[in-house]
Amino acid sequence: MTDVYAMRRANGDWFALEDQGRLRVPVFHSAHDALMARLRTIEMLLFSPIALDAKILNEIVGGGAVDFSMINDPFASLSRGLRLPQSQLASLITGSR
Repeated sequence: MTDVYAMRRANGDWFALEDQGRLRVPVFHSAHDALMARLRTIEMLLFSPIALDAKILNEIVGGGAVDFSMINDPFASLSRGLRLPQSQLASLITGSR
């Protein structure tokens, strides 16, 4: 069973990058990968990895246009992630339970 993680701050904000006027949330294969990416991205220092489920995914999207990107290499730039449609991410999350 695999989980997918996104980065969340204590106040509830989710880490996202701006990409061509849209928000893009990087997601990771493991909490360890997320923590390694946090070490090299100063903007993420106040964020912690949180395992995603359907409820959290809906919270992130919140009715707005949000994109996701799977980060396969936590030591590479976050802009190099594989774009992941919300529907595909949802199937990954529900398929891992």
